[in-house]
Amino acid sequence: MIQLIGLLGTLIFSLLIVIKAADLFVENLVEIGGALGVSQIILGVTASAIGTSLPEFGSALIATLTGSSDIGVGVVIGSNIWNIAGILGISAFVAGIIQTNRQEIERDGVMTLLTAFILMGFLLFVNEITRIVGIVLITVYAVYMWILIKAQKEKSKNNSKKGSEKKSINQRNVFLLIIGLTGLIVGCRLLVYSGVGLAEVVGIPQMLIGLFALGIGTSAPEFVVTLSSAMKGLHDLSIGTVLGSNTFNLMIGIGLPSLFMNIPIEPLSVTFDAPVMVFVTLLLVVLTWWKMKLTRYAGLTLVIIYVCYIAVRIYISV
Repeated sequence: MIQLIGLLGTLIFSLLIVIKAADLFVENLVEIGGALGVSQIILGVTASAIGTSLPEFGSALIATLTGSSDIGVGVVIGSNIWNIAGILGISAFVAGIIQTNRQEIERDGVMTLLTAFILMGFLLFVNEITRIVGIVLITVYAVYMWILIKAQKEKSKNNSKKGSEKKSINQRNVFLLIIGLTGLIVGCRLLVYSGVGLAEVVGIPQMLIGLFALGIGTSAPEFVVTLSSAMKGLHDLSIGTVLGSNTFNLMIGIGLPSLFMNIPIEPLSVTFDAPVMVFVTLLLVVLTWWKMKLTRYAGLTLVIIYVCYIAVRIYISV
């Protein structure tokens, strides 16, 4: 009983830390990006996505290298499903709408979908993620980063022709950005610790802990940053964070650990979890491509799909 109270207290405390830290992170990231002339889209799929993905990446890496590969792969796949169906769905429902643009969907949305298909393809033809697969995944991510850097250079060049000048970076913004990111990482580690502790007390299997307790818990930074951005009208940053995070999770979160050891894959991940991940990613691209926005009703649809996924996954696992 005392252990449960302690874990619940830690869970609530860590949530408060994450919420405040995410607010600091978003506000100061936008300020610094504006000073450097970096667009919200680029900020979302790079700095924000990678920064908020550190908890998933760290959890997946540590879990895989310590022999709990079911948790490691589960964290990545579970996080990606939650990021789209849960985070974007809830954010669109609460904010009312999340606007996007054709460039974001054609480049970042399609890239996220492509990475999901790449991983799905490997899972169908191999029983484990090998070093060769890891090299392919990391190489694809490197090419994607090159495309983003090239796009930012072209934008900066166009701004220079228009006479736009870069502003000086406020050191206070840099300091608060670091504080915000640190708070996100520390808060999420506490969140994961308490979440896994509660799950183990109840007796939930490892793969389900990875898919749900860790998958959702380690995505808390993306959730708060995405929701906060959507509520503030920073739509490009909001959806860019999720798209960039999903791409990073698959290419680096699975690719990097596989350089050190082969990662075995649970059969249900191949036949159920990965296909669901591909489906919700494809659905997001279709929904946003249609009217260049994610409406409240589309968000509700995504949330319902996630609830159904949880119900079915738990049912077939017990």
